[in-house]
Parts: sequence; C-alpha cells; structure tokens
Amino acid sequence: MALIGSLTSGVSALQTFSKGIETIGDNIANANTTGFKSSRTRNEDSFSQTLKNATTTSSSLQIGSGVTVATNRQNFTQGSLNSTGVATDLGIAGSGFFKMTTPNGLKSFYTRDGNFRLDASSYIVDSQGNRLQGDATGGTGGVTPIRLTNLATNTLVSFSIAGDGQISETYADGTNAQTQQITLWNFADPSSLKKEGANLFSATTAAGISVTAATPGANAGSLKQGALELSNVDLAQEFSELITAQRSFQAGSRIISVSDSVLEEIVNLKR
Repeated sequence: MALIGSLTSGVSALQTFSKGIETIGDNIANANTTGFKSSRTRNEDSFSQTLKNATTTSSSLQIGSGVTVATNRQNFTQGSLNSTGVATDLGIAGSGFFKMTTPNGLKSFYTRDGNFRLDASSYIVDSQGNRLQGDATGGTGGVTPIRLTNLATNTLVSFSIAGDGQISETYADGTNAQTQQITLWNFADPSSLKKEGANLFSATTAAGISVTAATPGANAGSLKQGALELSNVDLAQEFSELITAQRSFQAGSRIISVSDSVLEEIVNLKR
C-alpha cells in the first residue's frame, strides 16, 4: 500500500510541477507584452493518511499523499514606463486600470495596456476596437467613451493628455479647450480579476468593487502620455525558477521509476 502511495505522490509531483513550468513558460513568452503582469504558482501538500492519532505519550503517524497547486496569482507590481512618442499611447504610474467597453456598450473590460489608437469616428480604442472610458461631464462622475472633438466649424489638429487624465484639444484656428478626462479604476484585489486575453480583464466579485477616480490621484495613479508600461517579468528570476521546477519534475519522475522497480521486485518474489 505504501509503494502504491509513493506512485501517487510521484504522479502528483509531475502534474503539479508541470503547471508550474506552464506558468513560467507563459511569463517568459510575455516578457515583451505591453502591461503584462507575471504569475507565480504556489504549491501545498495533499491529504495525509492518518495511521495513528496522537496520544499523551506518542505523536501521531501521518503520511502525505503528494502535492497539489494551491494558487496561481498574478504579480501587479509596476512595470517600467517606456517612452514611445505616440500621442495615443498611455502609461499608468500607479495601481489603476483603464476601463474599456465594446462599441455596443454591452461588455466592459479593464486593462493596463495603454497601446491605443484613434478609430475612424475619433474614439480612443484598443487593438480590439474597445473604447476607452472617461468623464465627459465636467467632473461630475459620468462615464462615457472618450471621443475627440471635430467641430463643424473647426478642425482638431492636436491634443494632449495631462497626468490627471485631462484632455486638452487644439483646433485649426489656434483655440484650445479642455474637453474630457480619462478615468482610472481600482480593485481591492486585482489578482482576482479574470483574464480575457488580449491584455484584458473582467471584473469579479472577489476582486472587490472597482472605484472610479474623477482625477487619477494617489489611489489610482497618474498617466504619462506617449509612453507604455512594459511587462514586469524578471527573466533572470524566471529562468532560475524554471531550473528549480525542472529538477523537481525529474525528482518526481524518479519516485515513479523507483516505486515501479520495487513493485516489480515484489511481484517477482511470488513467482
């Protein structure tokens, strides 16, 4: 029975360390992905078989049955801001997220990826066509898609975005106006957000209630126009953990091969 248990432990080790290697591989693959946040797998021991309970004169006798994945949490530490010089690129210095909605307004997402562009209707959108949300009501808290102005009698020639998200537009006649303000959102536990791909997240109950900031401040961060946040993946650390996971996987496979050899010897004894 004990040897069968060692096989189970060995198999659990292979399954668990495989997940760890998958996580490390995903981190390394996204080392150059804008706004990417690395993940870390943490393990815990599995159920232990109790052969004898503790008494006043002796300790208990328990044998573990292997290992399993406990958590796989993202690390939301700040990535470096890299200057691009592109007016629609936005980097966040702080903990906030951009809020994006689909063009029909039915679905909302959150992202740290500020690689935006202007679409044909002058909305600021991401690579999927989702629209950046902000305050277009003079600071009263209304959240609507950010759309640059093209007046019938005046043409927009440039725009700038301040650290607090305020957008200033300059027109062909030399006049300018402050029009809208980009809003940042916070979460109590961002690691509980649901990944949706394309650098997007969906809100969850576990992540906590998102909080709008009429002006991005200490709680949400500030914006840097013409910059993008780089991935926070530390390649040196990832390769170090990859070697450790590989060695652990090899040790797990060794447990299986040794247990198999001993079981074979036991079977041969009966012949």
